Amino acid sequence: MVMVGLEIHGYLDTKEKLFCNCKSIHGSKVANPNTYICPICTGQPGSKPMLPNKTAINLAIKTSLALGCKINKELIWQRKHYDWADLPKGYQNTLSGPHAFPVGVKGKFLGIGITEAHLEEDPAAWNPKTGEIDYNRSGSPLIEIVTEPDFTSAEQVVDWLKQLTLTLSYIKTIDKNSGLKADVNISLPKLKGERIEVKNVNSLRNIKAAIEFEIQRQQKPGELPKRKETRMFDESKGITKKMREKESGEDYRFISDPDLPAIKVETSRVEKIKSSLPETPQQKLEKLIKTHKIPERYAKILTQKIEVAEFFEEVIKHKVIDANFAAPWITIELLRALNHEKLSLDSDEVNIKPEHFAELLASLKQNKITEEQAKKTINKFIPKSFNPEKEFKGKEKISNENELEKIISKIIKNNEKAVKDFKSGSQASLNFLMGQAMKESKGRADIKLVKDLLEKKLK
Repeated sequence: MVMVGLEIHGYLDTKEKLFCNCKSIHGSKVANPNTYICPICTGQPGSKPMLPNKTAINLAIKTSLALGCKINKELIWQRKHYDWADLPKGYQNTLSGPHAFPVGVKGKFLGIGITEAHLEEDPAAWNPKTGEIDYNRSGSPLIEIVTEPDFTSAEQVVDWLKQLTLTLSYIKTIDKNSGLKADVNISLPKLKGERIEVKNVNSLRNIKAAIEFEIQRQQKPGELPKRKETRMFDESKGITKKMREKESGEDYRFISDPDLPAIKVETSRVEKIKSSLPETPQQKLEKLIKTHKIPERYAKILTQKIEVAEFFEEVIKHKVIDANFAAPWITIELLRALNHEKLSLDSDEVNIKPEHFAELLASLKQNKITEEQAKKTINKFIPKSFNPEKEFKGKEKISNENELEKIISKIIKNNEKAVKDFKSGSQASLNFLMGQAMKESKGRADIKLVKDLLEKKLK
């Protein structure tokens, strides 16, 4: 039997760092190293931390609640000591440790036990090859989610992490541009092997590969670990390498931080945050399938992003639009148009109103416009939607047979080769002629009626 536990780290989505007013910006957003720094986050002698970032604490509580955790009433900051180049003070301020009170404890998320969720500051970024240190991320608020060793396979870990990432995106607590990292703990208790920790694995693919490699390695003769180890994952070779023997809590010399007061977490604060939690992706998926009766394939696409799911729910509030009619137009056509412009529905520059989209679908459903016209209008809705009625005034769908026969007669006259090919059995030629009819009508022709009239005329 395999036992796997995770320690998952993510940047909380705050504007400022945990103990100072410097911007909390990480990853590719920062052009130059050491841009957003001050004496506090660089550990200058004599500097003292400010009071903890209130937003970071609220986001940590919100995350803990989403994981089913109990929230502790008092949070006491600890100093976690270790000697490393990326830690200018010589210690890290954290709500973890042997005698700490994490933000949330004893939770459960999709069948996996959550030991704790705690808040801490990020160290700096040290480049061991050059010796350079970038303090831009030093002091940024991190949340660490520690699971019980309840996983039994790499596939289970990956599936669970996908759902966790989706849920965190729903509650909007994590900086979505920075992603998640994980320390992966793996042991084979039946073989009486010790636990191995693989540090800082930064993608689902690498997490899966690291777990699978470790399971295979530990099963080989002479490789079963007799002592706890910390290892790293070499992505280029797909293997783990020993870094050091695993530290214990005593090695970090945890002590309460005299410069930071204890935080009292009132019940009213927790209840207010709890009331702001949206439906989980799992709840929303079930509702879309069972209540709105839409196919699972559409429901899964809609629930991948909360802004898309909520947009869909706003659109179908208009009684003329049923869920099954709206689902493909949002999951296929709207997302196609957004992807083409490399935008998302929650982008600052995008403003598509659900009522405009509903009016568009209503016109389509009532046969006032063609599918071609609807698709072109969706393209025009990006980045900002408008009242579609003005767009279609004087450009309504052509369903009059006499008017369409005039267009078809012209198409047949101007495309003799395609007509000849069709009579020889070419279905592609019929599609070509239908396309010419749509072009001639500027997308307004009733495509089904065009096909019927074309076939009748050609025969």
